[in-house]
Amino acid sequence: MWWAGDMFGAVIHAPGDVRYEEREDPNILEPTDAIVRTVAACVCGSDLWRYRGISPVEKAVPIGHEFCGVVEAVGDAVITVKVGDFVVGGFNPADNTCPVCRKGAQANCQHKASYDGCQADKVRIPWADGTLLATPGLPDDDLIPSILALSDVMCTGWHAAVSAGVGPGKSVAVVGDGAVGLCAVLAAVQLGAETVIAMSRHESRQRVATEFGATHIIAERGEEGIAKIRELTDGIGADCVLECVGTEDARLQAVGCVRDGGNIGLVGVPHGELPVDQLFWRNVGIKGGPAHCREYLPELLELVLTRKINPGIVFDLDLPLSEIAEAYAAMDERRAIKSLVRP
Repeated sequence: MWWAGDMFGAVIHAPGDVRYEEREDPNILEPTDAIVRTVAACVCGSDLWRYRGISPVEKAVPIGHEFCGVVEAVGDAVITVKVGDFVVGGFNPADNTCPVCRKGAQANCQHKASYDGCQADKVRIPWADGTLLATPGLPDDDLIPSILALSDVMCTGWHAAVSAGVGPGKSVAVVGDGAVGLCAVLAAVQLGAETVIAMSRHESRQRVATEFGATHIIAERGEEGIAKIRELTDGIGADCVLECVGTEDARLQAVGCVRDGGNIGLVGVPHGELPVDQLFWRNVGIKGGPAHCREYLPELLELVLTRKINPGIVFDLDLPLSEIAEAYAAMDERRAIKSLVRP
């Protein structure tokens, strides 16, 4: 048995009110758990739903679901990682052994769990064997941001592309220029898409999309944006549209940009409706949801460690964890694409 003791981390108290404070972790190490000393964590776009008051904040709670770090303790049943390993884990802990996990759908693990808040100096990892992946030795410091990106945004962008059936020769439009949307651009390029269109009105994000391999940038939205997409896709729309925002406007933009018979990869946390009747008559496929991180992590970690991809450039603000309030404010005010925090 191991008692985590006092920890420091981010606690959201109310919309717009995130504080760095001491908090007691009441969790005792279970046999399948690990304790990880956080090397880097970050703020997620989905965290902003509560920060902005769009999702309810019923009580003060620790927050955060992305991390990488060093294992400090393991439960008696843990066999795949050991003390001293540098590890990354997806935002959705899973045992990776249940019948659903064995189908590659670890986000829907029958025994799925959640974190106690990863914007902290330490985090308890449930289902450590099924969740964590260790690097071969300590990684170079400059790789830390890209490894951290694998805990959510890169896996989520990849999931959008896989869900939409992106492959060689396909045309792809990405709705959303946040960290997930930019990683979806990178994923589409890695999966062989011929045309990759990033929809972005922000110069800094356009630069990242171009560095990730986008072939075209479209700043227009609504009907203008749909018309621009069609100009680039034989007048019919993109084969695959990756919706990486979750708002109703973004969902409708995706529906307008996809061709008849095409597919939409839906990974934005949903805050809106879809015109199901229209999708039915147009033979448009919809697939997506939370990313199956553990399914994608081995391939993506190899791509990062061999420096074939560099998703970490989505982090354009690096702050100490004690300045977590500024990390949130900068993202909320679109002064940062994604905020990285270090204890």
